[in-house]
Amino acid sequence: MKNSFFELIDQRLTRIPLLGRIMDERFVNYRLRATRAGAIASAIVGIGLFEYRYFVNHIWSWDLLAVVGTMVVVKLGMVMRYLIAE
Repeated sequence: MKNSFFELIDQRLTRIPLLGRIMDERFVNYRLRATRAGAIASAIVGIGLFEYRYFVNHIWSWDLLAVVGTMVVVKLGMVMRYLIAE
């Protein structure tokens, strides 16, 4: 039976004297959720800023489009990796 990601992290954290008491599986889960929410918020802000610059100033901001595109490609790539792995 495969161990889940959180079980492996919890096993490794319990070996460290101080961190084992402070950080557990819930801490890792909250950190992953916060990171996911931050990435989604950043993508929304990037898309909004790109659209604002396009519709107001009539300028294509290729740098913003590249950053948002990279975020989308990485997110979809990781989803596909997890779907294939399980």
